[in-house]
Order: sequence, then C-alpha cells, then structure tokens
Amino acid sequence: MAYTGPLIAFLGISIGGYWIYSAPFYVFVIIPLLELSLTKLGYDIIEEVRDNELVHWIFDLMLYLNFLIIMLTLYLSINAVIYDDLSTIEFVGLVITTGLILSGNGINVAHELCHRENVLEKSFGKIMLIPSLFMHFYLEHNFGHHLNVATKEDPVTAKYNEPLYLYWITTPIKEIISAIEIQKNLLNRTKSSFFSIKNDLLFYIIIQSLYLFLITYFFGYYVLLFVLLSALTSILFFESVNYIEHYGLLREKNSSGRYERVRLIHSWNSNHVIGRIVLYELTRHSDHHYKTTKKYQNLVSFEEAPQLPYGYPTSILLAMAPWLWFKIMNPRIPKNMIMQLNN
Repeated sequence: MAYTGPLIAFLGISIGGYWIYSAPFYVFVIIPLLELSLTKLGYDIIEEVRDNELVHWIFDLMLYLNFLIIMLTLYLSINAVIYDDLSTIEFVGLVITTGLILSGNGINVAHELCHRENVLEKSFGKIMLIPSLFMHFYLEHNFGHHLNVATKEDPVTAKYNEPLYLYWITTPIKEIISAIEIQKNLLNRTKSSFFSIKNDLLFYIIIQSLYLFLITYFFGYYVLLFVLLSALTSILFFESVNYIEHYGLLREKNSSGRYERVRLIHSWNSNHVIGRIVLYELTRHSDHHYKTTKKYQNLVSFEEAPQLPYGYPTSILLAMAPWLWFKIMNPRIPKNMIMQLNN
C-alpha cells in the first residue's frame, strides 16, 4: 500500500492528458472514501503498546526505495515537460502530482531518516530533501521544532484560528529564519566562522543551488520553472501536514516560566489505517514527539493522545475550508490550551 500513490502517479504521467491528475485524485478522493468506509467497519482500532520492537530489515528497505521513486518521478516528469506538448491544465497537474510525490515519498521519508542515529541514514535523508529545496528542514525540525513544539516560539505549531492559507505564507519563512538562528547558535558554540565546514546550512545552499544550476544547464528555464513550482508544491503539501498535526495545541508554563515537557497530548494523532500505511506511520505523531528516536514501524496510538476525526488527506481538505476546519477542530482543543493564548 505504501507504494500505491507513486505507482498511480507513474501511470498518470506516462499516459498523459487528464490522467496526470490520477495521483491527486487517489490521495484526496479515493483514500478518504476508503478510510471512511474502513472506519465505519471498525478497522481503526487503537492497539495496545507492543512488548517487542519490530526490527526487520524490510522496514528500512521500504524507506530507502523511496529514493528511486523520487528519481523516477523527476525523470518522467521532466521528460513530459520537455517532449510532450503539455497544455496549461496538464502542466499544472504535473506540478501537483510531482509535488505530491516529493512531499509524501520525499520529505516525509527524509523526516524519518533524519531522526536516525546512523550518520549514513541521516545523510541519505538530507539528499532526499534536495528536490524539494528543503534541506534546512533538518536543522529546524531536529533542533527547533522538537524542542519548541506546542509553544508560541515554534513556527510549525499552527495558532488557534489561524487559517491554512496564512500558515502557508508565514511558516516556511519562519522556518528558514529559525534554521539560520539555529545554525548561528551551533557555530557560536564551537566558535566556528560562517565559512567553517561545520556550517551545514551553507552546504545546503550550495548543494541546492548546484542542483538548480544543473537543471537549468541541461534542460533549460522552462524545466527550471517546473522544478521550482514542484518543490514549492511539495513544501506546501508538507506544511499542510504540519498544520493539521499541531493545530491549536499548546504546552503550559510552570511557575518558573518554563514549558512543561512534551507529552502525548501535544500533537494530533490519526489512527486511520490507510493514511498510516501510505505515510509510514507519520499519522501516529503524538508518539513520534513523545519518543523521537522510535522507528516508524514501532509507533503506536495511545488513548490519551488527541485524535483527528479524519485521516490526513481528509483533514487537509477540511483545512482548505478554514470556517469548516475551525467548526470541527476548535471544540476538540482543550480549554486550558486556549487559555494559554492570553498568557
């Protein structure tokens, strides 16, 4: 199931025409309908904590294969831009489809790998962020978001009554600023200069600039435009996921003015089975923030974690209608967290 989205995308791109929209249709129409049906049949049952962790090599291999998926997606898409006489609607569909794969199979999988303790896996995760031009995500996510989640200082935690469209504008900018500040602090700790080999952010800028240069040199400006729009689309898809994962949830401050420790109640959880599988258990986000080093296959759902009423694709669609999202989600936010807004 984890590879159904990319396979449908490959077919849609290869066939062309309106079939280019097959992957978005699958993700935002077919999956929500399937999840709704499975939920009514009782398949989304919160399971008990496992006694033993799953360590089989197949779980890691499933992640690594996504690199090939990303490369094949770019190959097919760039070929279509160069050799097919795409109409405007086909070009837009190709951007959306490519962005969807770069987000779900690129940024999402890179997110998992960037949390690993193995340097090679971390590096592999960073490489998978290149097509989305999102390498700064490693710094901000690992050294910023996980420290500041569910606080006003976290650029990723969506505020109460903050529309998704405003979030799309402000959050990516704040993440870049946060990544710069994090890198400056890391350099200051080791008394390293801006041009030090320890300046990871500088290397990210060089690598991504080289990627864009090579795209332009070999394929031209039209393909560059496509690559830039696909990268932006992938980021907006992933930021939509960030939005629904943390909307309105805040940690309390203790008497000393420090925030309480991150708990299971500080991220939204989604136990809808298909979304869980195709996103490599990202939807069990409460457990991920509670124990950041736990591998995706071992994430579980806890009763005390706040639950999204729908799966991720459905939730993203609802968030695109802010008034409807607020109507459904605002009553689910604990009152004490809403009170934190005034403190």
